[in-house]
Amino acid sequence: MAADRAHEHPGEQAHPQPIRLIAIRQTPLCLAEIFQAVGDEAAGGIALFVGTVRNHDSGADVDGLGYSCHPTAEAEMRRIAEKVVANYPVRALAAVHRVGELEVGDPAVVVAVACPHRGEAFEACRKLIDDLKLEVPIWKHQKFSDGTDEWVGA
Repeated sequence: MAADRAHEHPGEQAHPQPIRLIAIRQTPLCLAEIFQAVGDEAAGGIALFVGTVRNHDSGADVDGLGYSCHPTAEAEMRRIAEKVVANYPVRALAAVHRVGELEVGDPAVVVAVACPHRGEAFEACRKLIDDLKLEVPIWKHQKFSDGTDEWVGA
């Protein structure tokens, strides 16, 4: 549901720079950093999504995986974030994706969106992660327990 910014209440105008953090990192992701990046006194709801490495895929046991990306990946993340900000009453937004070798349980992607109300925050956060997964050139190389492997998104 797109927000109609003309009907915002005083004090709920969009922050001049609601996109607070966009990054591709080779180091472990810090949930506290991303949560703090979207802090905003006018936000009544913050939705945070953490995508983690699971121990299975399509019935096969996963031992770990590696993520790699195209050099344009971070710019594509920003483009998608800008679309979300344009269509929802976003006060603050952050998105960080990990590349390199990850183990089962590691956070691979974290997105967070702060909006005046929880419903808007949930909707904007879902749109952000869904579009990132669909459009950003990041590839996953899964390593299975049986010695086989698979590229996803390539």
